[in-house]
Amino acid sequence: MPGIREVTRPLILLAMAASAAHAAEEPVTARRPNFLVIVTDDQRPDTIHALGNEVIETPTLDLLVRAGTTFTRAIAANPICVPSRAEILTGCSGFRNGVMAGGTMDPELVLWGDCLRSAGYHAWYVGKWMNDGKPVTRGYDETLGLFASGGGRWAVDAVDYHGRPVTGYRGWVFQSDQGRMFPEKGVGLTPDISREFADAAIRFIRRRPQRPFFLHVNFTAPHDPLLMPPGFEGKYDPDRIPLPPNFLPRHPFDHGNLEGRDEKLLPWPRTEKDVREDLAVYYAVISHMDQQLGRILAALATTGQADDTVVVFTSDQGLAVGSHGLRGKQNLYDHTVGVPLVFAGPGIEKDRRTAAQCYLRDLYPTTCELAGIEIPATVEGRSLVPVLHGRAEAAYPHVTAYFRDFQRMIRTDRWKLIHYPQIGKCQLFDLVADPHEMQDRFSDPNLSDVLADLRGRLEAWQQEVGDPLVAK
Repeated sequence: MPGIREVTRPLILLAMAASAAHAAEEPVTARRPNFLVIVTDDQRPDTIHALGNEVIETPTLDLLVRAGTTFTRAIAANPICVPSRAEILTGCSGFRNGVMAGGTMDPELVLWGDCLRSAGYHAWYVGKWMNDGKPVTRGYDETLGLFASGGGRWAVDAVDYHGRPVTGYRGWVFQSDQGRMFPEKGVGLTPDISREFADAAIRFIRRRPQRPFFLHVNFTAPHDPLLMPPGFEGKYDPDRIPLPPNFLPRHPFDHGNLEGRDEKLLPWPRTEKDVREDLAVYYAVISHMDQQLGRILAALATTGQADDTVVVFTSDQGLAVGSHGLRGKQNLYDHTVGVPLVFAGPGIEKDRRTAAQCYLRDLYPTTCELAGIEIPATVEGRSLVPVLHGRAEAAYPHVTAYFRDFQRMIRTDRWKLIHYPQIGKCQLFDLVADPHEMQDRFSDPNLSDVLADLRGRLEAWQQEVGDPLVAK
């Protein structure tokens, strides 16, 4: 099998060459930029080769990192798929948009697609949808490659690559805006599903519209069930994959989700063998997605639209995969609350890293400012353009996160406090000295001032958002 880099490299070179040729032939226009927003599913922030993971191969993402600005400390404030994506769509936290776990987004809010569409954009949607309604009822003009629930009558028992029962995406099928379902394309995840999403995105891109477009592409990779993509068998040898530096056989206490679906994907205690085998397939799924992303970027270039398009790459949250003895999301450690976030395109500084903390809900107002569109008053997120353009070093003095009524978090540039109100427990981490969050400093008497400051900030935020747990 050809290596991933050998397969993807021609696409990247084609994209770069076509983009350069287009820039030489046509003058720069004043029209608003296109936006291509790519969101993966459960991708850890440490799964991009160019950002330090020496094992994984992600040549397309490496190209984006070199071509743009990477926010190395972006977070998903509520690390579960439905509420995290609601934050992306509304530009608001779950306390404001009404989606703390599941449920309906507040109809009074101006959604991202509606905002850009009302400003003259084609608003297109591809891939996974799991919020209320449908994309075409939540701000988007049209979908292709829409993948959503509703096909339970076709669901069958299945196993993942390791022979474990599939519990995720059961009954999900491709479907049209009118509700027609296509079970013949597969029910649930399939090994080559990332290609389906790329094909749909490319069909939109090839339309070459006169008006700018907002193309929101949502991959399911690398969410479970972990299925080996075709041609990637043996790509990653489990015995050669390092364990996460914060690997543990078992989480030291009940963080509020030890009995959740995600945590049942691996047996207790976690073993080095199980975690390495999961990571081997997890990396393969990400590399396959990366390959399909390369096809999307090549389509942008060959249609002459690359120079007019801002590309945003991120994920809805990270994942534990053995870190801290956990398997799933639903925790506030940095391997899970952290997300990859890269901006590339016109006006974006190349090959730059910034440690400015930010949220996924900031994507919406950032695109508005880049397009010269007024940010709706309902949006709580902040534009990251001042950071992108070098006018500011930070967007927030601290960031906060939450998981149902089990966990609350505040993180500054150096310190992180996690509060578990249901069991009366806190953790305090010095992220400079201990970036993998292995040394709980909560009981250190020398840090009483730090602890008091963080507790005060966290409580002030909880009061501001109306958190019912503020008094616990």
